[in-house]
Amino acid sequence: MAKLFARLAAVAAAGTLIAASSVAGAQDMDTVKVASAQRGLWTTTLVYFGNEKGIFEKHGLNLEIHWADGGANTQQAVISGAADVAVATGTLGAITAWARGAPVQIIASDFTGGSDLFWYVRGDSEIEKVADLDGHSVSFSRPGSSSHLMAQGVVDNAGVDAEMVPTGGPSATLTAVMSGQVDVGWTAPPTVEEELANGKIRLLFTGNDAPGISDQSVRVDIANRAFLEEKEEVAKRFLAALKETIDWAYDTDEAVEMWAQMHDVSVEVAKAARDRGYPRSAMVLKPVSGVDLSIEQAVASRRLDAPLTDAQVTEMLKWVDMLNK
Repeated sequence: MAKLFARLAAVAAAGTLIAASSVAGAQDMDTVKVASAQRGLWTTTLVYFGNEKGIFEKHGLNLEIHWADGGANTQQAVISGAADVAVATGTLGAITAWARGAPVQIIASDFTGGSDLFWYVRGDSEIEKVADLDGHSVSFSRPGSSSHLMAQGVVDNAGVDAEMVPTGGPSATLTAVMSGQVDVGWTAPPTVEEELANGKIRLLFTGNDAPGISDQSVRVDIANRAFLEEKEEVAKRFLAALKETIDWAYDTDEAVEMWAQMHDVSVEVAKAARDRGYPRSAMVLKPVSGVDLSIEQAVASRRLDAPLTDAQVTEMLKWVDMLNK
């Protein structure tokens, strides 16, 4: 498993662009450049599976998918215009970027709650519970990511003095934990199943242990503002195809079979991991939930100087209703 994620991380580090659709007649289709973080996780990789299935092609779309290493990198790709859309990026980072005047708009909710992320320690760690985290290091992927939001929420709620450390993806994080560079690692199903089973690591807490997280859109999909203003109809088709992909991924086992093959695990293991970590109810594209909490967290972490006004929130989320009919 670790070797698989090492290979995936190498692909992301190289900034590989995957021309995910090379169908004859693609010149008659609209190309959408998509940034996604952490290739291999269920929510971040569904867009790839749906494209492989031909769902986006059916909607007249040719996707170019760029894999990044964390939500902050996907946001930067959209801000710079290198990507038209980013999926599964941290809500906290997206709100902060918008409030600071970056040319980005939230276009959909990606995932609600924290059931898909969990934190662990080595099997021989002295840490037994969250209250033991004083003086220890706790990992997350990148600043502003959903893993950052959740880990910080758990630490703050426990009132412990822990060092928050960005460690990138699950593979790099597992290496950091096992080598003693960081005390608490983060990951998502179906990764580290083998390490959990053989006792090399122990579960410490999940994202839903952070206050308010279970009802909060912790990740969102965003788009470059110029892309939306110039190609609103293309953006609508992209989200329609994404919704169809989500329905297909839960109505059939095809996507989970692709996921199992990607991770070299059995379909049974992959399906159990999907159902445990990624309930269908968490994958709705609208509404974007828990925005007030996200803004409160952004202010508390000094990403925002003051809460957004009601008018600003309406402006920030206007594309969600416009595009998701």
